[in-house]
Amino acid sequence: MLKIKEAKKIENICFFPYLSKSLRIFKYFALLGLGSNISDEKKRFKALFRILMDDRRLKILATSPLLINKAFGYEEQKDFTNAIMLIQTNFHARALLKILLYYEVKFKRKRTFKNAPRTLDIDLLYFSKKVKEDHWCRVPHIGVKERLSVILPLGLLEGKTNGTTHLYLYR
Repeated sequence: MLKIKEAKKIENICFFPYLSKSLRIFKYFALLGLGSNISDEKKRFKALFRILMDDRRLKILATSPLLINKAFGYEEQKDFTNAIMLIQTNFHARALLKILLYYEVKFKRKRTFKNAPRTLDIDLLYFSKKVKEDHWCRVPHIGVKERLSVILPLGLLEGKTNGTTHLYLYR
């Protein structure tokens, strides 16, 4: 079995992994990175999934299993739980990011310092083959190609979607 130093384990829970059987007629595809390391992460991910399923502004297409991995940046904290979510929306990147930030606040995210422990972190990783950079929104997300918390769950997601995720997201 392949061992990756920072990865502790991969877990399947309700909705992680998930694969929808249908697409919506939404204009854009987005890949979200989910992260948490303040208890109860699994319960929080399930609650987020249910809330997003009820949000008519987007459609969840697929989720990866959970990756439990070593904290990075500020390492004196609990291990992170991470996952990837592929969605569809009619909102452009900046508007979608505002929606995602609203959900972080709803789940009581506090930004006390860089890489601080968090109840919920939702990153906009990729957005419909678009490249955008301004002071408020950047896609692809910084470091997306180097982060184990993205690469490993994305590989697991690609396995579930038969390798089709790249058709929606990458140039």
